[in-house]
Amino acid sequence: MADGIAISAAVEGVVDEAVVRKLIAYAGAMPGDVHGRQGKAFLRQRMVGYNHAARHSPWIVLVDLDRDADCAPSLRAAWLPAPSPRLCFRIAVREVESWLMADAERLSEFLRVARSRLPRAPERIQDPKTEMVNLARNSRRRDIRDDMVPRPESGRSVGAAYASRLIEFVADRWRPDHAARRCESLRRAIECLRRLVAAA
Repeated sequence: MADGIAISAAVEGVVDEAVVRKLIAYAGAMPGDVHGRQGKAFLRQRMVGYNHAARHSPWIVLVDLDRDADCAPSLRAAWLPAPSPRLCFRIAVREVESWLMADAERLSEFLRVARSRLPRAPERIQDPKTEMVNLARNSRRRDIRDDMVPRPESGRSVGAAYASRLIEFVADRWRPDHAARRCESLRRAIECLRRLVAAA
């Protein structure tokens, strides 16, 4: 690990925070302060500030593409046309769940579902969060189903412990190197972080 290199971050939510912390460590640095965790609109309002902060120390900002643009470059150009050299502004196509599903072997083991149920091209899924819930719905583990699948009367899109289960998966099982082979946006995020580490 590169001694003393800390990379600050800003993210949409707690699952994204777990992913970013894992990626920073994987790239050879230490996670610094993590900001945001209040959704995409909150991050967009503060992008200029994050970009300014990156003049002084390395940063990563991670957002989901969702359906906000046709592709990641379009969203990046709309949000921040001139990023600081020390800012990695990365976009998960289409949601960070795609990056997790890309490690199909480990996720199928964690959710206790057949590997054949996992998508072969996670970045092509239009609604990865719903896909993740549907995978959990087919789990052979009742606790996974109870935690990740919403109760019909709840009005929620995910189960009450959906985020905590994914955080557990990221921390204990997820392999960024394997997932990056099937997710171009993840591979680019790792490369960007490694450039920050090399330049520090």
